[in-house]
Amino acid sequence: RLVCNDCGFVHYSNPKVVVGSVAHWEGGVLLCRRAIEPRTGYWTLPAGFMEEGETTEQGARREAREETGAELEFDHLLGVYNIPRISQVQVIYAARLLSPKVEALEETLEVGLFGWETIPWDDLAFPSVHWALNDWKAARDTGDFAARTNPEGDFGNALPPQRS
Repeated sequence: RLVCNDCGFVHYSNPKVVVGSVAHWEGGVLLCRRAIEPRTGYWTLPAGFMEEGETTEQGARREAREETGAELEFDHLLGVYNIPRISQVQVIYAARLLSPKVEALEETLEVGLFGWETIPWDDLAFPSVHWALNDWKAARDTGDFAARTNPEGDFGNALPPQRS
């Protein structure tokens, strides 16, 4: 951190907070194919940076609406994922879509509702998308809705390989 030698003011460079959701409708989960870098063309959850003056829930709702037109009802806090290499904390909710009507908006090339067996696992944008999807399934299958975090020792340092 930077400290002014004259007045002692401390400039904190804090992590960025990303908010999003694993949103589902009748067994399918909502994924978005990214229209922006990083990882253009890869699939992700509706998520993005939290804005000043909003709660994490408000931010997750806003991101789903901005990227897919989706309206959500939250089930529970799914996980808090730490990505120190890029100074991010990701807060992800489990949510129900209020309607299956979704569309690709400005930051999204394509949207889809995927059954578990049809999720494009090799084309997911980030390790945290894998974590959140697996945590969502574990919560649903076991009834254990406690918030989760990164797999032990995994901090998302290795991105999935780029397609050629």
